[in-house]
Amino acid sequence: MRPGRSSRPRTRTRPRHDDAVDALVITVDRGRYGCVREDAPPDSPIITAMRARELGRKSVVVGDRVALVGDVTGAAGALARIVRISERTSVLRRTADDDDTTPEGRLERVVVANADQLVIVSALFDPPPRTGFIDRCLVAAYDAGIEPLLCLTKADLAGPEAVLDYYAELDLPYVLVRPDSDLSELRKRLAGNISVMVGHSGVGKSTLVNRLVPEALRAVGVVSAIGKGRHTSTSAVALRLPPVGRSRTDPGWIIDTPGIRSFGLAHVSAESLLHGFPDLVEGTLEDPPNCGHTANDIDCHLDAWVAEGKADARRLASYRRLLASRAGETDQRDTPADDEPTGLG
Repeated sequence: MRPGRSSRPRTRTRPRHDDAVDALVITVDRGRYGCVREDAPPDSPIITAMRARELGRKSVVVGDRVALVGDVTGAAGALARIVRISERTSVLRRTADDDDTTPEGRLERVVVANADQLVIVSALFDPPPRTGFIDRCLVAAYDAGIEPLLCLTKADLAGPEAVLDYYAELDLPYVLVRPDSDLSELRKRLAGNISVMVGHSGVGKSTLVNRLVPEALRAVGVVSAIGKGRHTSTSAVALRLPPVGRSRTDPGWIIDTPGIRSFGLAHVSAESLLHGFPDLVEGTLEDPPNCGHTANDIDCHLDAWVAEGKADARRLASYRRLLASRAGETDQRDTPADDEPTGLG
């Protein structure tokens, strides 16, 4: 005999969870979320949590500030529940590569939430700087309302003059990193912020992360245990920066994103894409409202703006490549060829 349905009426009332504990999501792995209390000591255990049913389809990503109930001790085998997600102050998005699509189009991914700063790590030599990738990251940062910071590594092997000249009109903040650098300038810029680090393979980002957070390898190992042993080299992970000396200043967090190889920008509007090139904006003020700013738009003033020496021709070429990429006319992924016109590689 099958039991009859309960006569208990359904209700939309949800528990308030007044006793919930505030925490920061530092890793996401197959339905399990590693969380830490931001006000807890650095050596506090990671709390493993799952999403509560009342969240519905709301996604949880690294950087989210959430409310936890249940077992929040972080003990082995303990499992808490995420019952609330705080409003996000920023959302860094990217559109997936061309080979990762849905019937509706390219898949949009949220990289991290609540970041204050995007640290774009680029080597000055071996591999040479890829300004096409840097331009994509800058557009994504400006679109998300996140401050960019250019971190140029391997400064002992090549000078930064060519890269800095390329971005001269942007007043882009930057730091130089050498193997013997004390990283004090970089730590100063990271202090008090949640910073996302992105960069191509071989630029020295992993080495930099391990120098900034000496316990990074151990921390990633603990996070891997949450995912049943799967290595997190393709997943974002937030790492708390160690305090410097006796300073009481919040040293901040860095979010390492080793899985990001490109920044597709199909989700960025054409207007926002232009604002990622502030050195070109003034050159479009006299353009007609429907101008697409491509080489085929005969009324576009950008070519004349560049011809008059008011902007770098390489910057215009990069902007138009991104326009074409956003429209699906070229591959979304950054390649060395994408940087050839800049003359930096």
